[in-house]
Amino acid sequence: MENKFVAELLSWLKALLIAVVIVLLCRHFLITPSIVKGESMMPNLEDGDRIILSKISQIDRFDEIAFEAPDTADNYVKRVIGFPGETVEMKNDQLIIDGKVYEEEYLNDYKSKISAEENLTPDFTLYQLTGEEVVPEGMLFVLGDNRRVSKDSRSFGFITQESVIGDVKMRIWPLESFGFIN
Repeated sequence: MENKFVAELLSWLKALLIAVVIVLLCRHFLITPSIVKGESMMPNLEDGDRIILSKISQIDRFDEIAFEAPDTADNYVKRVIGFPGETVEMKNDQLIIDGKVYEEEYLNDYKSKISAEENLTPDFTLYQLTGEEVVPEGMLFVLGDNRRVSKDSRSFGFITQESVIGDVKMRIWPLESFGFIN
């Protein structure tokens, strides 16, 4: 009787150990959870949202990423705007990258709430903000969606590509907002 109990206990411990190892490997190499802090990505991501980050996906322009903040011990979530070798500027509320105007549809909600004479994002060039003409190698230029309150590359400069924790793929909390992030 006692041998049966010990065998069953060892079987459960082995299964639990394997499950813990799988979870730790997935969290370290594939995905990781995170919490959004602050209002800089509203309305798409709100303060307190629980998100899942992919550590293996290719990062594209306008992806929301989490990264180690260059100015605090926190992690930030922002949108990727500029890649190495690109020029970035904002003029009359239009994003211009390498001379091409890009539509930022994710800002339409905010832009609809301000008058036509106002700009959501003040005009800037990379040189005015950072002293650089183009985004340096190994760096990214990021902006928050809530441009009037976001602390982003306009204030702390470029972020290193090594500081990127992952690409925001899914919101898991609150439950009514559960789903994949585009």
